[in-house]
Amino acid sequence: MRSRAKNRKRRWLQIVEFGAVYSLYLVVRVLPMVMLRPLVIAVGNLAYVFLVARRRIAVENIRRALGVDQGTARQIARQSFSAFLLTSVPEVVKMGRHLTADDSLDWLRRRDPGAEALFSKAKVLHEETGGCIFVTPHFGNWELLPHLAATVGIPLAITIRPLDNVYLERLLERHRNATGQEFINRRNAIMRLDCALANGRSVALLPDQHVIKGVPVDFFGRPAATSPFPALLAIHHQRPIVVVACYRTGSLRFSGHVGDPIWPQAAASEKAEIKRLTGTVNRAMEEVIRQHPEQYVWMHRRWKLERSAG
Repeated sequence: MRSRAKNRKRRWLQIVEFGAVYSLYLVVRVLPMVMLRPLVIAVGNLAYVFLVARRRIAVENIRRALGVDQGTARQIARQSFSAFLLTSVPEVVKMGRHLTADDSLDWLRRRDPGAEALFSKAKVLHEETGGCIFVTPHFGNWELLPHLAATVGIPLAITIRPLDNVYLERLLERHRNATGQEFINRRNAIMRLDCALANGRSVALLPDQHVIKGVPVDFFGRPAATSPFPALLAIHHQRPIVVVACYRTGSLRFSGHVGDPIWPQAAASEKAEIKRLTGTVNRAMEEVIRQHPEQYVWMHRRWKLERSAG
């Protein structure tokens, strides 16, 4: 009986949560970005003030990673909170209708003339390798990358963590499916990623967060447990890893980064090669993040290895 009552309570809480988020979604669709952006920034500032534990994590991470003083770290952290909120709903909703339209590629070219070279580079890498491993940090607006890849004509298999709220997950799934890309639950995803690469798809991963059984390699000069999946896929399929990013340059304006391919060395031992590739990827992501540190998600406990050692 208690279990049944607990399940009913959980379901009602999920419905209430869904109602709140869906109401926000409707408001975002109606309001112009010129009104939404300052509102989101204000909410981000409130989150920075009231989410004390996350604020402390972000400030400490920034201070130690970038070597800046406490005041600068606080300023970057405050901007990071707002940047995360912009990524989660407003920008995806506002950009989504343009990125799924028939003239989406022309629309993107008009907004960013430099996008053509980036799109061409990514497409050539995908086609010449028969599918590669694209990786991106939680930086800028990573949620737009599946849309952008679909616009250019790059089929992706993307690992995701499903939401705990089943109603919100269904809503999010509809938006993801509109891209035409393949989304895979990150649990036990390795076999499906293998199949995707074998069938000519590229794969997309976000390997910049703590992983319990990760490879201990430096990230911003400090040891961090990092996912070995990109390196494993690169070694087993002899495909390159390519660091990409989508970052904002203004209100609903973005630019991007497509790094040079990081190739596995066939003659090296697998263990040594995993560590080398993972470290190289981390350094490449660092370079991207340093360009716009206020657009990175700093409030995650990335360096748990130091706490364990302590």
